[in-house]
Amino acid sequence: MPNPKGNPQNLEPAPSSREDKLTDNLSFRVTKDMKEEVKAQEDPPEFCRRAIQEALDKKKDQ
Repeated sequence: MPNPKGNPQNLEPAPSSREDKLTDNLSFRVTKDMKEEVKAQEDPPEFCRRAIQEALDKKKDQ
């Protein structure tokens, strides 16, 4: 009997325009103020990715 609340097509990953797929998770602790500021951004996950990448690039150039 089919599930009336959905279909298997909804379980497929969303298409991405990125060269590198986002397959891993990263967790770290921040202060409450930092969390609130990040959450206030238009796209918090992308904001964090860009900030981390900028810091890594800066460190690589040193």
